[in-house]
Amino acid sequence: MTVDRALRLLAGAVILISLALGHWVSLNWLWLTALVGLNLFQSGFTNWCPAMAIFRMMKLPETGSVKRA
Repeated sequence: MTVDRALRLLAGAVILISLALGHWVSLNWLWLTALVGLNLFQSGFTNWCPAMAIFRMMKLPETGSVKRA
């Protein structure tokens, strides 16, 4: 798994979880969805995301450096 793929999985999971919590628990959980969207938007311009830094510290390979079987 690469940093890019892990970031997409994390963002998708957080969005789906926050939407479910917003539906069944409280509408205030939708702010988490907005925060994830805002973070993805800014990372498109800056190419920096806190989750990417964490994944790099976990020694996940960068995009394109994974060997396929």
